[in-house]
Amino acid sequence: VVSPGIAFDHPLVKRLDARGVPIWSELELGWRETKCPSIAVTGTNGKTTTVEWIDTMLSGSGLQTVAAGNIGLPLSEVAKEPKTQGLDAVVLEVSSFQLERIDKFKPDVAVMLNLAEDHLDRHRAMENYIRTKARIFEMQETDDNVVIQWESWQQLKQSNISVAGQIATFSTEESSADLYLDGNLIVSRLPDWPKEILNLDDCILEGKHQAANLMAVLLVGRAMRLPLESMIEIGSRLQAGPHRCEMVAESNGVRFYNDSKATNTHALCSALQAMPESAFGSKNIWLIAGGQGKELDFRRAVQDLERRVKGVFLIGETAAEIQHDWEGFVTCNLADNLVEAVAEAGRNAVPGDVVLLSPACASFDMFDSYQHRGE
Repeated sequence: VVSPGIAFDHPLVKRLDARGVPIWSELELGWRETKCPSIAVTGTNGKTTTVEWIDTMLSGSGLQTVAAGNIGLPLSEVAKEPKTQGLDAVVLEVSSFQLERIDKFKPDVAVMLNLAEDHLDRHRAMENYIRTKARIFEMQETDDNVVIQWESWQQLKQSNISVAGQIATFSTEESSADLYLDGNLIVSRLPDWPKEILNLDDCILEGKHQAANLMAVLLVGRAMRLPLESMIEIGSRLQAGPHRCEMVAESNGVRFYNDSKATNTHALCSALQAMPESAFGSKNIWLIAGGQGKELDFRRAVQDLERRVKGVFLIGETAAEIQHDWEGFVTCNLADNLVEAVAEAGRNAVPGDVVLLSPACASFDMFDSYQHRGE
């Protein structure tokens, strides 16, 4: 049984493979010993927030639940507790690393939020990453439930990956999805729900990426047969946790946001799009980025950088690489550390501007974790 951090090419794993020894992820072991229904959430970004929100939605509706997996509490830890027998569901955050070595893992509800470049230092190619993520559906049967972003569903079909469960889709861009965003309104095409579900103006959450997470949560609630009215009431109060586009201070009209959880370019772009805009419609973001690389293409952020960012302060191992990719599109400055980057960004900012930490990189070159970096 291997920890998620142990890769296929680890010498010990290769020796065990050569001997024909079965190798499981810790997720597989925990799932086999957990005697209750499971809801598993994967995707590139938004997993932790969505798991927390599903757990809140279910517990707020009177169900006994636990959130576990990649969110921090190992599923094996949950499985060994006697009270597990009384749970209505366990809500799991599931990473690609955990899915590499599943065997019979079969969630009752499987959720895929989005698919964008991440962890290519381990998976080597986007196609490998997609196929690993899709293993969350691999053992499901026709009476299981699938909640999947419409765009991700198209990506799976392009890779000839089929899904056996009952599919419900969501999208912030595509009106062909079962739940989609029309302006600020979540709209349904589902036969058992009304057309207009929820106006985001009545919610605490901000940004399209958070709207996508909320739609996934609503569809999970539908699969669990929760009343729509109570889900809407709970959903309107949901908000993202620390280190996720979190406004930590406002000083002299400048707002400072901690988005340390953004460890890839897709998450960075979501943050740039979610930041409050200038009253004059001009660029107003001073971005702090950089850290430990994962062999991602930083150029994917160029369009959002050009539209929103005044200047960038770069830190960590990838600083020079990112500067090379972005220099022609936005002014890039190198900083020795995060404290220096925040200070310089603050000195340059004027009222109405935003200073945003959204690194697009892992944290382990300079910090213990993304939480440590955000704090």
